[in-house]
Amino acid sequence: MMTDPTPYDRFRERYEGERVPWDDPLPPPEIVALAETLPPGRALDLGCGYGRVAIYLARRGWSVDAIDFIPKAIDIARQRAADAGVADRVHGHVASAADLPFLQPPYDLAVDIGCMHSFTEEMLAAYRAELVRLLRPGGQYVLFAHLRDEVVEGEEGPRGIPEATLRQLLEPLLSLERVEYGTTQVEDRPPWNSGWFWFRRR
Repeated sequence: MMTDPTPYDRFRERYEGERVPWDDPLPPPEIVALAETLPPGRALDLGCGYGRVAIYLARRGWSVDAIDFIPKAIDIARQRAADAGVADRVHGHVASAADLPFLQPPYDLAVDIGCMHSFTEEMLAAYRAELVRLLRPGGQYVLFAHLRDEVVEGEEGPRGIPEATLRQLLEPLLSLERVEYGTTQVEDRPPWNSGWFWFRRR
């Protein structure tokens, strides 16, 4: 009997096949603009991929813990950090963003570009607990997520999270300061709804 691939399987296959459409040299402009307004501190890059956000922040003086559950992604992120001369400020960890007991607070900033929106309910609860534990009061959390009206079990296509679920999960503990909605298209797939969310730890 065949089983559906897990998120780990899907991402591992992408990295092994070098089908990584988010492999851009710079982070999204939303992150660049944010970094220009903040003094350097400690940051979390959750679902870091090849480390473009972590390396960009490190070049601006930040100390960054970069998290991804795909070993190849972390290997390449570490090499790119070394090539950029910031290996001492980018610390790559092979781990789930929902299970980070080896990290200690406080962090000033957490960034998630397309990681948590594919989590199960159980993982989302663990992710929130880690985020709240690690982020200092007043610290910022910036999230990019694929948004869906509802999640249909077994449906093919881009993963996503209903905005109502996202808000219910986070708003009791983090203040939502700003939202920007848009659409995103990856490769030849149809575009889907997406959003940038700027939160602050209560």
